[in-house]
Amino acid sequence: MDAVCPIVGDPSTTSVWSFAVSPLKQPPDIPRIVEVFERIPHCRALGMKVVELRYGQGFMTVPYDPALVGNPTTGVVHGGVITALLDTLCGLVVMASIPQRTALATLDLRIDYLHPATPHVAIMGSAECYKVTDSIAFVRGLAYQETFRDPVATCAGTFMLGATGFTAEAAQVRAEPAGEGMGP
Repeated sequence: MDAVCPIVGDPSTTSVWSFAVSPLKQPPDIPRIVEVFERIPHCRALGMKVVELRYGQGFMTVPYDPALVGNPTTGVVHGGVITALLDTLCGLVVMASIPQRTALATLDLRIDYLHPATPHVAIMGSAECYKVTDSIAFVRGLAYQETFRDPVATCAGTFMLGATGFTAEAAQVRAEPAGEGMGP
């Protein structure tokens, strides 16, 4: 795997993000966001794992699983798995770019599929939130396997902020058994 991805830059530095998003007065709780996302039922069902999440950027992976194959003859993973990976990852990096408890919802997500995923190989994703306004966050990302230089798919999306939508806090409450709220 290449060390530097053009979508998110060098993962060992954060200086590339000075242009992307203004510093927050109430920064997101990134460990909590990761914990909540990994407990979402579709994330668990697909085996999604957050590899790394920082302010405005992130990486996720989905392991190859025969249960996710869309074409049994070729063994190629269904395109819906890639869509779910990119949509989830883009939402994750938006949440890592906005104040805690800000609701968000996907407004638009364009995915360009460039070629089928290679069977028996994990799919990785990287994404960045490169612009946040008062009401919209802009993201771009890609899904790849052996190298980001040969992406399986690319995406560009917009997320609505502040209206009724997804929050880490609401997801955690839904994922917990009754009586185990998040507390204050």
